[in-house]
Amino acid sequence: MDRVYMDHNATTPIRDEVLETMMPYFHEKFGNASSIHSFGQECRVGIEEAREQVAGIISARPGEIYFTSGGTESDNLAIKGVAYANRDKGNHIITSQIEHSAVLNCCSFLEGRGFTVTYLPVNRFGLVDAASVADAITDQTILITIMHANNEIGTIQPIERIGQVAREAGVYFHTDAVQSVGKVPIAADIAGVDLLSLSAHKLYGPKGVGALYVRKGTVIEPLIHGGAHEGKMRAGTENTAGIIGFGVSAELAQFEMDSEARHLSVLRRRLEDLVACRIPEYVINGHPEQHLPGTLNVSFPGAEGDALILSLDLKGIAVSSGSACTSGAIEPSHVLMALGLDPRAALSSLRFSLGRGNTEEDVDYVMAHLPDVVGRLRGISTVATQG
Repeated sequence: MDRVYMDHNATTPIRDEVLETMMPYFHEKFGNASSIHSFGQECRVGIEEAREQVAGIISARPGEIYFTSGGTESDNLAIKGVAYANRDKGNHIITSQIEHSAVLNCCSFLEGRGFTVTYLPVNRFGLVDAASVADAITDQTILITIMHANNEIGTIQPIERIGQVAREAGVYFHTDAVQSVGKVPIAADIAGVDLLSLSAHKLYGPKGVGALYVRKGTVIEPLIHGGAHEGKMRAGTENTAGIIGFGVSAELAQFEMDSEARHLSVLRRRLEDLVACRIPEYVINGHPEQHLPGTLNVSFPGAEGDALILSLDLKGIAVSSGSACTSGAIEPSHVLMALGLDPRAALSSLRFSLGRGNTEEDVDYVMAHLPDVVGRLRGISTVATQG
């Protein structure tokens, strides 16, 4: 049985070049980068080189990059850090209804501590209207946090326009760019963002390491206190091997971004065209043009998403859905609900997130099984409804 992985928005396999560069830092170059002796300083040199590499992929200055444990910590540091450091100026935060849970749950946490949050709606394609951001700003607004690209539907937000709105209002702007960095170009300065979250394992780097871009002059409160690591922004001995791997993966992604985007766009188009030809009654979720090159979210009414995932997994095919299991109950994706889908349609969705290792043969293998799986599950659903 073939095995086809199409869940790259969840995580990516670490590249051979990345792992090879990391290996010496597990045993030969094991020093603490804060130590002043040669063992520590060879690690410090590696970390600072990685900082330059990560800064390069978003056209930032190395001194504006702070390493974290991943995208979730970066989101928390950005949002809570700005909120705590600027609460004497206001207590209002603006975000959208389709943000990652790392942002939404962080905002919810702050609501319980005296902050107010506006959750902006999106249109049926998942786009936030920059004008609605401007309308939501009050004299108490201290932060706008809108993701660059959505992890479920791939829609890319107009962050340059939102950044302009934020600059004109004198409000800090954070974007969660975990899904977009390395897939589509983003320059922090041009986009007008003050804070930007990144994660290594979304671009063929190691898990457990991420970064937060903080524009020089941005007032932010650290969340983790201790030593003076990461410019006193994030205490704790650095994950040297992970940071080294992050740097290499960022540099490779920057160099290969255009060719990879073309490759993924071709595969995505082929997958979408074959779905249109072979499966009746489907809905593409997300923007038809402003989307990540390798993300395709499709609803198959009458077939439950989780059952589709498990059935495809039996064929060696890995995909995902946006549904979440809470206390044994399957809940529809908050992203798809925000697009206006009814719960049943939202629960029938699949996300295909293609990666650099996928081929046309992978797409054809998926489409050799998907129509039958959808048809069978729709038949079961019809029988259950009639019964």
